[in-house]
Amino acid sequence: MWELATDSPVIWRGPHAFVEPGFIVLAVASATLLGRGGQDAERLLAGTRRALAERSAERDAWRARAEGALRGLGEAMDGQFAAWALTPAEKETAPLLLEGYSRKDIAVLGGKSERTVRQHAVSIQRKSGLGGRAGLAAFFFEDMLLPGDVRDLAPAPGGVERGPAV
Repeated sequence: MWELATDSPVIWRGPHAFVEPGFIVLAVASATLLGRGGQDAERLLAGTRRALAERSAERDAWRARAEGALRGLGEAMDGQFAAWALTPAEKETAPLLLEGYSRKDIAVLGGKSERTVRQHAVSIQRKSGLGGRAGLAAFFFEDMLLPGDVRDLAPAPGGVERGPAV
């Protein structure tokens, strides 16, 4: 810009007179847009953090409300595992299967071979009479997830007799 101001008037007539100011205008416009984009990103991030804090508070409140029910579910599951005569290792494996861990992950967590975990899973299936991981999950969780009218229509998983819906 200084060059344009100090040059002779002949220089002002060429394309040079438009290119440099054009770049300056473009740079100022780009800086303005980037600044606004940064402000928008900061607002979005602040909103996301607020939403995350709200969800965390909701999760903690739900856990506090459900703690007794979850403890009761755990005790009921232990009782059912005992009724199926699961070994201690199978009792350790079954909840991990229900949580969705792969056999490989269960093996790593338990310090066992994947083959051992597979044998435990097969033994759990045989002793329970259920059709694999999905049947095991359905046995414990189906009545909790279905509304009463639908629950009465749904067949028991794997042909296993269920108790009355609670």
